[in-house]
Amino acid sequence: MANEKINLQTLEGKWYIILSNFPMWLKGDKTNPTFNYKKAERDGVMGLTDEVRYTQNGRTKSINGFDKPLNTENTSFEWRGNGLLSLLSSKWQILYVDTIENWAIIYFEKTLFTPKGYDVICRDKQLNSLIMRKIEEKLRELKISEKLKKIS
Repeated sequence: MANEKINLQTLEGKWYIILSNFPMWLKGDKTNPTFNYKKAERDGVMGLTDEVRYTQNGRTKSINGFDKPLNTENTSFEWRGNGLLSLLSSKWQILYVDTIENWAIIYFEKTLFTPKGYDVICRDKQLNSLIMRKIEEKLRELKISEKLKKIS
């Protein structure tokens, strides 16, 4: 799926973070992380509003921003936060998306505040072992050797 164009509507909705090596999700104090996308226009550019939701101390929290496509295939994006977070930005890309079984592998670049890393996201919170095997195969095929941990 690397060079195919992704329709922004394909990305809309809730995605559960299933596997990750992102420190924010590995510490254990922030659980149930999801990405929530909605197609939107900002400054004349069609992109995605981006709300990252998670639970911390029994309360739902969120980080909001906008993902601006950096290529015509809609596989590479620059995230910019809203409000005070508008000073922050990060680049990320979709390395693979399975539109049948609804999962994807994304890569995010290193920023001043975060290391580079990977997330595996899925429409379903619980995956069966067959899909998990397909994900593991795709991670090997993409030569992603970083250890990704299951996220609760």
